[in-house]
Amino acid sequence: MRASEIRKRFLEFFAERDHRIVPSSSLVPGDDPTLLFTNAGMVQFKKLFLGSEELDYVRAVTSQKCVRAGGKHNDLEEVGRTARHHTFFEMLGNFSFGDYFKREAIRYAWDLLTEELGLDPDRMYATVHHSDDEAAGLWEELVGLPSHRIYRLGDKDNFWQMADTGPCGPCSEVHYDTRPGQDREGSLTVERFEELGEAGVFLELWNLVFMQYDRDQDGTLHPLPAPSIDTGAGLERIAAVLQGVDSNYHTDLFLPLLAQVGETVERPYDAASKEGTSYRVLADHSRAVAFLLADGVFPSNEGRGYVLRRILRRAVRHAWMLGRREPTLVEVVDSVVDVMGDAYPELRLRREHLLNTTRGEEERFLTTIAGGMARFEELAPLQPGTEVSGGVAGEEGKPPVIPGREAFRLYDTFGFPLDLTELMARERGYEVGVEEFHAELEAQRERSRAHRAQSGVPVGEEETLEGWTFLSEEPQAFVGYQTRRVETEVLGLKADENWLVLQLRENPFYVESGGQVSDRGQVVGDGWTMEVREVHSIGGQVAVSGPVTEGRIPHPPPSPLHVRAEVAEEERHDTERNHTATHLLHAALRRVLGEHVVQRGSLVAPDRLRFDFAHTAPLTAEERRRVEEMVNRAIWADHPVLVQYLGHPEALARGAMALFGEKYSDKVRVVEIPGVSLELCGGTHCRHSGEIGLFRIVAETGVAAGVRRIEAVTGPAAFQHFREAEGRLGEVAGLLKTRPDNAPGRLVQLLQEKEELEKLLVGLRKGGGAGEEVLAEETLECPSGPIQYRGVRLKARSADDVRDWGDGYRAGGARRVGVVAADLPDGKAILFAFVSDGLIREGIRADTIIKEVARRVDGKGGGRPHMAQAGVGDPSELEEALRAGSEIVRGMIVDSP
Repeated sequence: MRASEIRKRFLEFFAERDHRIVPSSSLVPGDDPTLLFTNAGMVQFKKLFLGSEELDYVRAVTSQKCVRAGGKHNDLEEVGRTARHHTFFEMLGNFSFGDYFKREAIRYAWDLLTEELGLDPDRMYATVHHSDDEAAGLWEELVGLPSHRIYRLGDKDNFWQMADTGPCGPCSEVHYDTRPGQDREGSLTVERFEELGEAGVFLELWNLVFMQYDRDQDGTLHPLPAPSIDTGAGLERIAAVLQGVDSNYHTDLFLPLLAQVGETVERPYDAASKEGTSYRVLADHSRAVAFLLADGVFPSNEGRGYVLRRILRRAVRHAWMLGRREPTLVEVVDSVVDVMGDAYPELRLRREHLLNTTRGEEERFLTTIAGGMARFEELAPLQPGTEVSGGVAGEEGKPPVIPGREAFRLYDTFGFPLDLTELMARERGYEVGVEEFHAELEAQRERSRAHRAQSGVPVGEEETLEGWTFLSEEPQAFVGYQTRRVETEVLGLKADENWLVLQLRENPFYVESGGQVSDRGQVVGDGWTMEVREVHSIGGQVAVSGPVTEGRIPHPPPSPLHVRAEVAEEERHDTERNHTATHLLHAALRRVLGEHVVQRGSLVAPDRLRFDFAHTAPLTAEERRRVEEMVNRAIWADHPVLVQYLGHPEALARGAMALFGEKYSDKVRVVEIPGVSLELCGGTHCRHSGEIGLFRIVAETGVAAGVRRIEAVTGPAAFQHFREAEGRLGEVAGLLKTRPDNAPGRLVQLLQEKEELEKLLVGLRKGGGAGEEVLAEETLECPSGPIQYRGVRLKARSADDVRDWGDGYRAGGARRVGVVAADLPDGKAILFAFVSDGLIREGIRADTIIKEVARRVDGKGGGRPHMAQAGVGDPSELEEALRAGSEIVRGMIVDSP
């Protein structure tokens, strides 16, 4: 039974039993900073289990994408070495949220495995928590499992908890006995059962978690009012059992990938060979890379992106071990799309992005891996008696150690992640000085922080409320979404000479956030005015600060202190134009380049916008044109810009774009341009897209690996951009003595004329008509035929001009010798000798001639038989030397065979 059929039957089995089929959530947990990646089916239901969210169904079934390659759950180092460990896998699961419990969960699991999938009931075993009499009884009573095939184990194996506190409960695992029939008679001790499980003879197929307790801070278990069910079954393991193979890697999920590795490295997969591990690693890692990229993770040097980069670089190293020196994983990722694209359409949708990013990362690491491997060989030479994947101890039984500073150099210079260096070291019986590595890493970070401080970049300083005078304890309210001018009161102030800092009860000034810069403006009091130059957060509230430009603020200040706060109208409106345009740009990029495009950073200022996004290649001229046109058409359509507040899950369910890695509150602000864009955003915007007026991309560059940057202008700034461009075109037209609309044609005409003149000049030089003075010309008699000699003085722009002359002269006859003295623009002179190819066979060589000629002008030189060059020490003897050239050639005729 193919894996796709198993997945389909599992989902349909539970759908027929009133379970909602819920699509797999992203590998990036939506709002869970405790997890690097989604590593189990229950992750997307975590808030439901915690009681902080409600859904309109109480039963669910999923096939969930999972990655275990970082943090607490990390199978990375076992991948390829065992039959069952993977970085990426699919977890099939059914869930009950306060509906059914143990009886139904056990019944469903048994029926699906034995009836729907047809597994042999006599090969089934179950484990339960040692205290769970109910589950043990149900296995025996409900499905008829003999008591000697039910094992009671401890907390380590059969108790599950989400965290140190919160929902938890006992679990029951279903195991499958792979032993031949004759070996399965009789009962096993618990110790023997566990031993065979460790050996992979008994395979855990399904884990049924009975969430029935709530663990408090002191560890006490309290019964939950509505116990729930959370189950997980590995698709790859079930496929291995049903397909009768000894390894997950030999199922239909992996065999096409292993075949692709074999095709790429030009030798087929051999499971028993030492190289087999590398094939399996490449097959496994290709799946993790494809799915992580499709879900918006991008290779980087931190967080999730760094885990992805580690996976990619481990794969490159295994391809290197197979003899590959060019991108390899990209070919296998392409096969992943073919194998998994029907079940997960996002792979096909983002295929180009997956392949381009994978290839780019491989190429980047391939530029340094050779140097890194060579350095590693020096640090950890293969010791006598040590095989790869083995190891021998050094003196006193301790393995030799690669110093941490050297491991850091491998990381910093050659891009080797620490865990890759550790793995390679273990294969040769070495250890790595991990503590010293981290000390070197921290020292580098400290140097970076010190450099930033010297450059004037803030390093996390926070202002305090020391020295403040508070006039009111009223809460502050931001009113900048509704108005740019407000009559209000001062909550608190701090005066320092002519600089004033205020906190306002109603504050219209936007404080820098989400890429949008802070507002400017003024605060006007009774007889005084303050210019707002900075807006920042102090003591949890927004403060405005700047110089007092008119009058003086009373001291001590009265309470209440009434003021009028005014945001700079034009600057704010220009900022809003750029912010709304940024949303339109983001949407256009995703439509033109693909849905892999996600925001990586932005700047929204009054005069410009800057947008960083995930993409691997520069935009083509056509892509740039389409993006720009799409944004402008959305502007001219004058769409309304709508703002609403929604629950975070509801906003995401509606398709709102969230900033990758950003934390959001339960209630979020959603900015929608109907039919164009839907994003979570706290910034200020136009009321209609038409207010933007005009959009123009002014630059597109790369800022980091896999990150591109677009800079653009809108509204008045875009108009000014075109006006300046028009002015420059006018200047060009003036220089060309034509009208601006005729300038391109006139320029083409001039370039064609220039090209024709250059060709003419080259021809003249080759033919000897450009500043050429013939000082000696003679036909020399030779037994094999006459030889034409010419000595020439030539004015040249460069040595290339002389070479052009020589090429033309040699091509004009089969028996020619030329010696040229060239005068260059810098006042220097150089000598050249040229000989036709036919004369070289007779022993007449340019390098020999040039040495003799140069000797007469105190110069030295050399070259090849057909062309040679020399310097000139005494230019006064040049003409005599050119005339002597014929005698030198005549002497060679006599000496030649």
